[in-house]
Amino acid sequence: MKFLDSKFSDRVEIGGGFQGLGELLILGKRKGNSLDMGCLLSTLKDGGGNRRTPANVGEVAVFVPGLRIPKTVDFSQPLGDHLSKNLVERLSALRTRIVVMAGQEAPTATKLKRKTATQHGGSSFSDLLQATENYLSVLLGLVKEGSQLKHMVQFVWVNQEDDAEETAISNAWYELLSVLHLMAMLSLSHANSLLLPKISGESYQPKVSEERRRDSVDVFLKAAGYLDYAIKHVLPQIPPELRTDLPIDLSEGVLRAICLQALGQGVDVQLGMAIDSAKATLAVKRRLACEMVEYWRQAQDNIMNLPLTDGWGGKHQLFVKWKYAEAKAAAYYYHGLIIDENNTEVSHRMAVAALQAAEEFLKESKKVCEVFNTMPPTSRNPPLWGTLKHLSEKIPKDTSSKVRINRDLYSHETILETAPKLPDFALALKPDEYQLPQVDPSWDNEG
Repeated sequence: MKFLDSKFSDRVEIGGGFQGLGELLILGKRKGNSLDMGCLLSTLKDGGGNRRTPANVGEVAVFVPGLRIPKTVDFSQPLGDHLSKNLVERLSALRTRIVVMAGQEAPTATKLKRKTATQHGGSSFSDLLQATENYLSVLLGLVKEGSQLKHMVQFVWVNQEDDAEETAISNAWYELLSVLHLMAMLSLSHANSLLLPKISGESYQPKVSEERRRDSVDVFLKAAGYLDYAIKHVLPQIPPELRTDLPIDLSEGVLRAICLQALGQGVDVQLGMAIDSAKATLAVKRRLACEMVEYWRQAQDNIMNLPLTDGWGGKHQLFVKWKYAEAKAAAYYYHGLIIDENNTEVSHRMAVAALQAAEEFLKESKKVCEVFNTMPPTSRNPPLWGTLKHLSEKIPKDTSSKVRINRDLYSHETILETAPKLPDFALALKPDEYQLPQVDPSWDNEG
């Protein structure tokens, strides 16, 4: 049974990026150490702005712990004697574009956000994602094999989950790691917009179309792919003594947790599509639910012992805890229904225990969800739809029915006190195999 067949198709091609600082006239004119950004941003006061946490982030279907914002970097001073003027200006222009666009998007990255047309066409998230990819191919010249330039530029980014407001490190691998993290967060923001239900002309019930659900799975896999590549190929390039200086936003535990979150939410969407499909068997639904449990279990293992106590960090831990409990509710529900099909005294008792466990985990998930939404920055749930709507209706109803029937057949003492063990399944959903772009040809002419 296949639920995944679409591709992330709404990226916007924006030419080849800027060729020099002269082209910044599109954005505004340079004034000392600031930029007059015209219609895009009035003034970039300190080259990227300070950490800005909104009081409320609106409806959250997909958790995004804010956007880390880059601050302006002067490439000319450290690199002016080593690279051509054109290449230095191109690096500056491409990165400045990200500084400006990320500064615009960060305050509303997790708010209810429909695709908004921009001067380039498409959505602003797509534009920023494309801008990061344009920058990457030029940035890679600083970390290519044999390069002596990787430590010459100090890169500064504003954090979201770390206690320190910003982190400055003179290492181009840190910059590359930060860019990949930003690309993953933009993808999760896009997935959030896809999965916020809306009322269509055909129905008064809020829903998410099957096309948007399929698209969201593709976006989740792309987000996981960026993070998986960062963990396997970029983080190891940063010396161990320097890794201790990384913000918690970029710690291996947080990166792995977000990667697993993306996969877990992808399976959640697939389970919702299976629930809506007349062809999907209970066995298919149970397998998807059990896989979802494992993704969220691993995510919790990676994040729960990290020093994330409040703000985005505390909210992140609560989101994982909430979704882990929700996944277990789904898994025990379908496991109980399948066990009950054996139609024996033992199987009936095990089924009741599984369904009761499902109901308890559903109650736990709702309690954690309430705490998650009230923790600043506050948030709210979108209208119920999909997997959670189905389970919220079915679990209490089916559990009550099975308990009543089985208590008529057997005494209360004979009903199992503990739920049966969930079956183990191999995890089918994997991150996209992301590959960095080729180093920009402009580096070929450098000595």
